[in-house]
Amino acid sequence: MEHNLEHTILLLSRTPATLNAWLRDLPEEWTLRNEGEGSWSAFDIVGHLIHGDRTDWMPRARIILECGEVKPFEPFDRMGQVRESEGKSLSQLLDEFTRLRSEKIAELRGLRLQPQDFGRRGLHPSLGVVTLAQLLATWAAHDLTHLHQISRVMAYQYRDIVGPWSKYLGVLHCNGHGS
Repeated sequence: MEHNLEHTILLLSRTPATLNAWLRDLPEEWTLRNEGEGSWSAFDIVGHLIHGDRTDWMPRARIILECGEVKPFEPFDRMGQVRESEGKSLSQLLDEFTRLRSEKIAELRGLRLQPQDFGRRGLHPSLGVVTLAQLLATWAAHDLTHLHQISRVMAYQYRDIVGPWSKYLGVLHCNGHGS
């Protein structure tokens, strides 16, 4: 599949509304529970998406466009959401994510990228050389990964009560990714 910026933007622009519809006003028993030690709750995941939008995707796109492979990306702090989400409610995080994602999509559109830009390269601190197309596609796939993760974390809360139906519920047996 060739990278299509408009398709990526369509996916990215839907994540905040999806999370809002799914999580807003749910009891904390749903949004603060996780799958056990070292795993993330829905609250943690929303915070992680905010942290990524603030520090990862667009800053790295700008590095690719302005510096290429000369300047490596800053390493991403996978736990940065812990300090940034402290003292906030899930409603506040959902509002912040909606605002921030809108800003980042406007910033992305403002780059006025051309097809030749998608092959431009940057230097990831652990993956090595990556292209702008790969970065942007990963941003969308990252959203989808965490939407999947939220469904898995929430389904986990029913793992014991579903009884024998568990064998038919793939989400209860998925361990395709961690936090």
